[in-house]
Amino acid sequence: MKKLIALLLCLLMLLGLFSAQAANEEVTGKIVIYTSMYQFVIDMMDAAMEEEFPNLDVEFFYGGTGALQQKLAGEIETGKLGCDMMLVAEPAYSLELKEGGWLHSYVIEGAQDLLRFPYDEEGYWYPVRVCNMVLAYNPELYQPEDLPKSFEEFAFDESLKGLISMGNPLTSGTTMASVAALSDLYGYEYFEALGKNNVMIESGSVALTKLETGECKAIMILEESVLKKRKEDGSKLAVIYPEDGVILIPSTVMSVAEDRSANMNVKAAEAITDWLLSEAGQKFVIAGYMHSVFKGSTDIPFDSIDTEELIAKDIGVDWVRTYTQRNEIQQAFQQAVTISK
Repeated sequence: MKKLIALLLCLLMLLGLFSAQAANEEVTGKIVIYTSMYQFVIDMMDAAMEEEFPNLDVEFFYGGTGALQQKLAGEIETGKLGCDMMLVAEPAYSLELKEGGWLHSYVIEGAQDLLRFPYDEEGYWYPVRVCNMVLAYNPELYQPEDLPKSFEEFAFDESLKGLISMGNPLTSGTTMASVAALSDLYGYEYFEALGKNNVMIESGSVALTKLETGECKAIMILEESVLKKRKEDGSKLAVIYPEDGVILIPSTVMSVAEDRSANMNVKAAEAITDWLLSEAGQKFVIAGYMHSVFKGSTDIPFDSIDTEELIAKDIGVDWVRTYTQRNEIQQAFQQAVTISK
């Protein structure tokens, strides 16, 4: 009897596999995805999707969040977008596009049991990957006692004047989310302190180089950038998980409303959403040095710490404020901090 049950289970699994493959073979046509993911993650996902959806032409278009938002703003003026899906940096922009009627609703049954980060209950957007804003330093050049232990010290410790760096909230979605969270926590005085401390506003790659040379003592940067450098380059640069909390930034997947999309292929967009929120899709998130959105997942990026531990330390971002007060927050930052062109 046990052997018969085992045989039946195997047959059911095979039937499930074949039916899934058959369903994916029925996904046809073309789909264009705008994304701010790293190119190497795109390349991995593209190859996997080619196998998963053999009859679907998937085209990725890469850009930073700021650049993609500018591109989309121009397309919105025309009344139609040049893509069918978006994988961008943070939920605030998803709220904006939903309000404008640009998104397709796809309700996933059981999403509340699957996801450990917020999602749109009407199905307009879901988190796919989680970025983590932290601090970083070079242990070969500086001792821990000489470094900021928190985001607060990063801005207010005058001994760091001229020796700190961060991204640009006018062009980076993750940096924008981070300064919104920190201004919620410390007020706009936080921006003023950054300005008085002569914070340098530059790309992550430039900031990492300055850590290596000693031009910076500490930088505010995504954890994934440091982890990638440690694994792929053998770098000794290290992460500081700030005592006042980390800033977790879920990156969302959105499908464009069919009549406003490039290829009018919402069936394919729904299938890709399902794949991104499967075990197979989440493996590429982890491989890209980001955190999984799944409840109970114990898989973590190289050299990171447990995601649940990070969730317990999360400062939290008010996504509605980040959307509705974006211009005010950015203006306050610009008034306090010098941004070189």
